[in-house]
Amino acid sequence: MDRTERFYKIELLIRNRRPEQGLVSFNELMDELGVSRATLKRDLEYLRSRMDAPIEYDRFHNGYRFASGAAPAGAGDSPARGATTHELPGVWFSEREIHALLTMHQLIQGLDEGGVLARHLQPLLDKLHRMLGTSEADALALMKRIRIASPARRAVSPRHFELLGSAISLRRQAELNYYVRSRQQASWRTVSPQRLMYHRNTWYLDAWCHASGGLRRFAVDAVRDARLLDTPAQEVPIAEVEAALDAGYGVFGGKALRQATLLFTPEAAEWVAHEQWHPQQQGERLPDGSYRLSLPYTDPTELAMDVLRHGGDVRVLGDDLLLQQVRSALAAAVAGYGGRVEAG
Repeated sequence: MDRTERFYKIELLIRNRRPEQGLVSFNELMDELGVSRATLKRDLEYLRSRMDAPIEYDRFHNGYRFASGAAPAGAGDSPARGATTHELPGVWFSEREIHALLTMHQLIQGLDEGGVLARHLQPLLDKLHRMLGTSEADALALMKRIRIASPARRAVSPRHFELLGSAISLRRQAELNYYVRSRQQASWRTVSPQRLMYHRNTWYLDAWCHASGGLRRFAVDAVRDARLLDTPAQEVPIAEVEAALDAGYGVFGGKALRQATLLFTPEAAEWVAHEQWHPQQQGERLPDGSYRLSLPYTDPTELAMDVLRHGGDVRVLGDDLLLQQVRSALAAAVAGYGGRVEAG
């Protein structure tokens, strides 16, 4: 345990001691921190003289407490009127905030099949557990209280993910050997990575493609090989990236926006009315309980998949491109089961 961790632990032990348990004794602090008397004395003196920690020693009760009227950061929701607040420089997490960070770490693990992000965050996780004084068994018990289920998750290569993350942070170009599934063909692309995006259980790279001269979205799991280049990346304002790639529904980018209108039955409306399909969507509950949803899209592929997911509880209104996509998919599905459906 380094000195910063000891400072935090000292304040945490004193702050969390209940009145009926009495004050925290010098020997208790030594045992919890695993340090010598001389080290603990130096730590206490440093906290009081250099960091203005409101720690005082009560000779009558033979223990340490915070001075009356002091409210160390994290001790409660808000300090009392007139109370002073205290916070350790560089150690700004309350106990509740640490638990929130541990919970977030578990969420990251659930989204991060290759362990790329979780592996790099592990030193922080270890330090947080040491600050709380939790054992490995306690940590595992906490982690079991959160479960992330990601069906149909497409795993990405940790090496490729790290390389692309480095390219973004270093603002350098990268070469990708990218496999296009629709053409069943791989080719090398030189790109200037702009951002990484997590969507529908996999990662995507938004980048300036130097071959096509425009912004493109690449599925990271379709990257067969990658190389980091020394060439500086072409800078694209993030607002321009968002306008080009986020305007329509799903992962399909493009500026030729179309508007889709969907009508959901009252039964489906109970769920869909609380969902966000797109930041610029417009929804309306109708008198009969049904729900009308309008949203922009550029390519009908992904939107048609979500329409089909609702089966007979949704109808496409007034958009021939999306309507034909859904009809064709339904006809192909019925034909696959030996049936026949009218597509016209």
